[in-house]
Amino acid sequence: MLGIQQLTEKIKARELSAVEVVEKFNKTIAASKLNSFITPTPQQALAQARQIDEAITKGEKVGSLAGVPVAIKDVIVTKGIRSTGGSKILDNYLPPYDATVVERLKQAGAIIVGKTNCDEFAMGSSGENSGYGPSNNPWDKTKVTGGSSSGSTAAVAAVECVAALGSETGGSVRQPASFCGVVGLKPTYGRVSRHGLMAMTSSLDQVGPLARTVTDTARILQVIAGQDERDATSSRQSVPDYLANLPKDIKGMRIGVAAEFFADGLQAEVKELVEKAIAKIKSLAATIVEVSLPSLEYALAAYYVICPSEVSANLARYDGIRYGWRAGVES
Repeated sequence: MLGIQQLTEKIKARELSAVEVVEKFNKTIAASKLNSFITPTPQQALAQARQIDEAITKGEKVGSLAGVPVAIKDVIVTKGIRSTGGSKILDNYLPPYDATVVERLKQAGAIIVGKTNCDEFAMGSSGENSGYGPSNNPWDKTKVTGGSSSGSTAAVAAVECVAALGSETGGSVRQPASFCGVVGLKPTYGRVSRHGLMAMTSSLDQVGPLARTVTDTARILQVIAGQDERDATSSRQSVPDYLANLPKDIKGMRIGVAAEFFADGLQAEVKELVEKAIAKIKSLAATIVEVSLPSLEYALAAYYVICPSEVSANLARYDGIRYGWRAGVES
């Protein structure tokens, strides 16, 4: 499977057409048994691909993600494409606008191949709590994908897209990425606009990229990061070059490992893998520094105060009057 840079180079050089690439992914999605997607968008994706190919034929400049198939978690709105949030309440909701992150992906030439499954309104950590059924783990269908960005993660792992967007409130990008063996990043709060993200816990939610490599993850973040006037919580700090340091080695770098991460109850297999990673880092001449994060003791308790209170306020809009369906007693 080609990475983003290799794929865009071949498309720009006309060694591959964007239409050929999209047709391949459309077939893979249609044949999938993973339930990664709630709403595949094969025709819209082909239309986008034709526009990319026409622009290249005319010698016009195209973006850094030209022709790259990307999937979007269904809590991120997409203009004219059903966006359910994983809930039957929004089963027929067609947003009138794109989320900022979707706008930026399109401007960079990315092709949206569909909306991915997720725990309902991003509330879950297994991928089993979707109104459209669970997504399956590509490596073992008897295991969960993790959640709530279940479909995005499964789609990336099963090569149903090159990259995807998820959202995270308390692990919903990183945890399923770990379960499915891909790279998932939760950016610093405010680094990526939340405009167009269905709010779960507004003070914690953040959109994050998923891909098969660190480099591809960085390429997606490079496009979606940055201040947005439509999101007052987005950071005004300039966006760094996330790709600049990737070719460099880590010799001499000081890397902290929190002692609290090795608390009682840590699964032996997980501990072993983390220790192998630490040994690998040391072998690359970086320095491991043990640090302490004493506030972690209170993190879960704080989360369970902040999260339910904000969820209660944010989901109150789905009352059957402004959004959603109504159900009588007989239902």
